[in-house]
Amino acid sequence: MSTPDTPTRHRGAILTPHGFVLGELHQQGGRISAIQGDPISEAQARDSGQPLILPGFIDLHVHGGGGHDTMDAGDAVGHIARTHARHGTTSLLATTMTAPAAEIEAAFAAMGACCRERPAGTARVLGVHLEGPYINPGKLGAQPDFAREASIDEVRRLHALAPIRLITVAPELPGHLALIAQMVAEGWRVQIGHSAGCYEDGVAALQAGAAGFTHLFNAMTGLHHRAPGMVGAALAHAEYAEVIPDLLHVHPGALKVALRTIPRLFSVTDSTAAAGMPDGDYRLGRHTVHKCLGGVRLADGTLAGSALTMDQALRNWVGLGLSLAEASARTATHAADYLALPDRGRLVPGAMADLVMFDPALQLQAVVIEGEAIELQDA
Repeated sequence: MSTPDTPTRHRGAILTPHGFVLGELHQQGGRISAIQGDPISEAQARDSGQPLILPGFIDLHVHGGGGHDTMDAGDAVGHIARTHARHGTTSLLATTMTAPAAEIEAAFAAMGACCRERPAGTARVLGVHLEGPYINPGKLGAQPDFAREASIDEVRRLHALAPIRLITVAPELPGHLALIAQMVAEGWRVQIGHSAGCYEDGVAALQAGAAGFTHLFNAMTGLHHRAPGMVGAALAHAEYAEVIPDLLHVHPGALKVALRTIPRLFSVTDSTAAAGMPDGDYRLGRHTVHKCLGGVRLADGTLAGSALTMDQALRNWVGLGLSLAEASARTATHAADYLALPDRGRLVPGAMADLVMFDPALQLQAVVIEGEAIELQDA
């Protein structure tokens, strides 16, 4: 079992930015020190019988996992990061639910410790995705009904407790366009979501500095040929958008539309406490949700986050016809680029030693996070 400081070699079919190499990846001090080998095609990689070594997954929208919810405070985020690490996620954003200010602050206070230091066996928590409360109360989805107008002072207070990397905003609400510009100027990535806004609102938000869309298609106005809606703004203009590829939130045909129009569409799980757990009842913020037949729903049947893990997201993309290289880009590289993380999401010398290893059937065999080999099962 390797530790971050142990010089270690991993042999297999290694996916680099230039394609597959059959050879060895060397790591030391938590980073990739060298990649050596001969170029091969993807078909040869799949047929080689060697482990398929890909960049570790990056998930920018995680509410829970392993029976724990980010809003539980305490050590919940550590448990969540451990659960997702066992499914190949090497770094993530802990994501909040819409809630009263005191509850959000308590969650942030607990998240701060996990952001400052990565406990052994867990994914790196890069920071927080503030998904609520600056959303439209008419497009809550599974969010509790505590939506409110954005406050830059509140964002600053929360950021002092734990680093905010991403903020979801409904741009059509009063004052939000100006606040998007201010948030971006202060260094936060802003994306559009939980929005009842029209196409023009989406375009205006992008012009104000918003950079992406939260769980594309879900909790936003849809595309109609005379009213393109927020989905139309994304399909026409977005460079980046997150999407939930669990094949429940978005029809495969709609996923293929987004793949053709949004160059850097990337995967998120929007996972709840039900991820990595058996069917049953779990918490999602203030809600009770039920996991059954692979989906997670409120009592009224509304989809409420997911039980998706990123290893399954990769398999789903490949099942839709994407190459392994393309599926890897949409589960790792594009998310890293979105957050301007050049040393994650790709296997190159100098990058973090974040990698996942699959067998030819795309079953996860090993995970390395910042040079640490992760136990995939309880000891």
